[in-house]
Amino acid sequence: MLEPKTLAGIIRRHRKAARLSQLQLAEMAGIGKTVVFDIEKGKETIQLSTLRKMLKVLNIKVQLISPLRNQFLNIENEKS
Repeated sequence: MLEPKTLAGIIRRHRKAARLSQLQLAEMAGIGKTVVFDIEKGKETIQLSTLRKMLKVLNIKVQLISPLRNQFLNIENEKS
């Protein structure tokens, strides 16, 4: 399981590698600067939509691994 501090460190390293300040990342993602600060400090409660915006700007892809993933995808495909 990915711990908040680990995620915070990954996001911070990607931001710095992209040579972005917290303010620049916030502006590019359309979120508040304090949100970027909180996430980089390992805050545990953040909105998924906010996290997704940040990850998109930083070009970070998250892979969900679940033993039920294929079952879910099959059900979704049948609905289409």
